[in-house]
Amino acid sequence: MEFDGKVVVVTGGSRGMGQEISQAFAAEGAHVVVASRKVADCEVVAKGAEALHGRRALAVACNVSDWAQCDTLVDTVYQEFGRVDVLVNNAGLSPLYPSIDQVTEAYFDKVIGVNLKGPFRLASVIGARMAAADGGSIINVSSIEAIRPEPNAIPYAAAKAALNNLTEGLAQTFGPSGVRVNAIQCGPFLTDIADAWTEEMRVQFDNQAALRRCGNPDEIIGAALYFASERASFCTGAILRLDGGIR
Repeated sequence: MEFDGKVVVVTGGSRGMGQEISQAFAAEGAHVVVASRKVADCEVVAKGAEALHGRRALAVACNVSDWAQCDTLVDTVYQEFGRVDVLVNNAGLSPLYPSIDQVTEAYFDKVIGVNLKGPFRLASVIGARMAAADGGSIINVSSIEAIRPEPNAIPYAAAKAALNNLTEGLAQTFGPSGVRVNAIQCGPFLTDIADAWTEEMRVQFDNQAALRRCGNPDEIIGAALYFASERASFCTGAILRLDGGIR
């Protein structure tokens, strides 16, 4: 129970990898804040965590692409708990588009907002508060698209590449104050995003991986717990590939 009494904030925490991360930290004794756009979905996960693990779990509605909502999330968490020990920037999206020339400004802004703008704001504000207190850990969930962009995910890939850059920059910024910032660079995982894949895409992803399959949402847990733990006390600015050995 290394995380007993710690406070962990997980964006995109109501489903997929975020849900698994939220439940895993609760199982390790942490109080969890489950944040996403739909508060009803967050409440289901939060109540489940409380019932299973006996820790406080708070559901908060937050569209991380909205600067003001990010600030409200931070204020709410500190009012309820007085601290944050771990921030997991997991919220992300990559809707398919018909062709690159048909990407609209609204689409582009939405993808950049969720995948980069939100993590920047939350990590900056919470990281500064962590630095002024006892330190902490920030974990950004990135993507293999950051280094191997596919034609059907260019704005998403650009946002995740910037998130990798942000991870290293914030590690330098907050390192002297005991705040560690790392990223998990995921390959294809079977979350709700996979529902939009064609059969050809699924076969392609399976074949590209050395393990010949996509990841299951709970397979991110080990990496998240490691980065947040004292076992990673000398680890910051790292970007861990978690992709099944994708080529």
